[in-house]
Amino acid sequence: MKHLLLGIVILTLSGCFGDEDRIYTVDELMAGQVLLARITSECRNNPGALRQTPNCQNAEAADWKLRLERMNRALGG
Repeated sequence: MKHLLLGIVILTLSGCFGDEDRIYTVDELMAGQVLLARITSECRNNPGALRQTPNCQNAEAADWKLRLERMNRALGG
C-alpha cells in the first residue's frame, strides 16, 4: 500500500513540471515557428533577465539562420 501511495504521489508531481526548464536546440527552434516566436517574444519582453539564457541565445541564432535562408531563397540561391 505504501508503494502504491508513493507511486501516485510521484506521478502527480511529475505532471507539475513542464517544458519551461527545457533548453531547445537551434534546429528545434527553426523547425517550430510557433515555439520560436513564443521564446523570442519572451526574451524581447524581458531582455535584462533572459538575454543570456540558453533558450534566448538559441532563439536568436535560429532566427538569424532562418533570415539568412529566406534571403538566399529571395536572391535565387
